[in-house]
Amino acid sequence: MTRLLLLFFAMAIGLPAPASAIEEGRPAPGFDAKRLDGASFDAMRLRGKVVVLHFWATWCSSCRQEMPVLDAYYRAHHDQGLEMLAISLDEPEDIAKVRSVMADYRFPAAMMGEAHVQDYGRIWALPLTFVIDRDGVLRKDEWHGPPTIDRAALERVVTPLLTASPH
Repeated sequence: MTRLLLLFFAMAIGLPAPASAIEEGRPAPGFDAKRLDGASFDAMRLRGKVVVLHFWATWCSSCRQEMPVLDAYYRAHHDQGLEMLAISLDEPEDIAKVRSVMADYRFPAAMMGEAHVQDYGRIWALPLTFVIDRDGVLRKDEWHGPPTIDRAALERVVTPLLTASPH
């Protein structure tokens, strides 16, 4: 089922749509999370970095297909100022599954229950990715974009942000 159909269905039954305050080209909403390793991941401390915020779940096949792509991109660009966080929507009792999947990847992850991301809207369509530039401006809002992120999209959206300096 495509995201458009899911959005239509959600609107038809009265579920909240994506947060209207989120808009590309405007300051990104703040967020923070307790990573699986216990460290904190806080948007306020990431100014000057490019941030990819990715929502996923172990049961989401599209999400699982994106993870190796995200990891390869992260490994190639982390030293250029790229930060990435994968926030799992799995249930808390499934943390062992999340840890098992994430063991193959270098970028950090957190559980949704340990994240404060309310200003990004009710996350229900997966996968869902946001990109924030070095100045804290939202540059990719996947609520209004293609349903998945691939290497070409990362190169097109994120790579130019990594070569730009903060203002």
